[in-house]
Amino acid sequence: MHSTLDPAGPAARSIAALWCAMLAGGALIFALVMVLLLLSFTRRAPAGGEARQLRVWVIGLGLVFPLAVLGALLAYGLVIGERLLAREEPEVIRVSAEARRWTWRFTYEDAPGRRTEGVLHIPAGRPVDVAITTADVIHSFWVPRLAGKLDAIPGHVNTLRIEADRPGTYRGLSAEFSGAGYGGFTFLVSAHDAAGWAAFVEDTER
Repeated sequence: MHSTLDPAGPAARSIAALWCAMLAGGALIFALVMVLLLLSFTRRAPAGGEARQLRVWVIGLGLVFPLAVLGALLAYGLVIGERLLAREEPEVIRVSAEARRWTWRFTYEDAPGRRTEGVLHIPAGRPVDVAITTADVIHSFWVPRLAGKLDAIPGHVNTLRIEADRPGTYRGLSAEFSGAGYGGFTFLVSAHDAAGWAAFVEDTER
């Protein structure tokens, strides 16, 4: 399941809240436009009231109201964006993700020498910084229920913070057109409880 409206982590919840806020703001502006359109056909302006009509309908509702809504959405979006930035924290787990057609290869700071393909292992309930790059063309790393999307760019490393509230398996995909076959370019994120993560880190045979 890839629904961004079914978040399973703090970053995804923030993105879902921003989506709902933008939908509500857009609906308010759309409703106002529809009301103004309807009134233009059904209501006749009183004689001598052009100045008042200009202040109320054009300046007040036509300019001030949309600008206020859009300004509030911009401010809220900046707050959410700041909250999503990867910051130094003692509990952060660090992994690396390298894309190539058509698989993701993951390595783990806590388990040097460990590499998995197609499945990213993380601990549940702890923030994870994913250092994203690619060995060939531009791809994108996206786990809709855990965080936003970030591009993998050749010769560059982008860092995305993800976190799962609880143990489970979450589906990820590359939403960047990167050649024939990209539609099936998917991967899994396996979030472990504390015991499962410790076992994964300590199991050198995996």
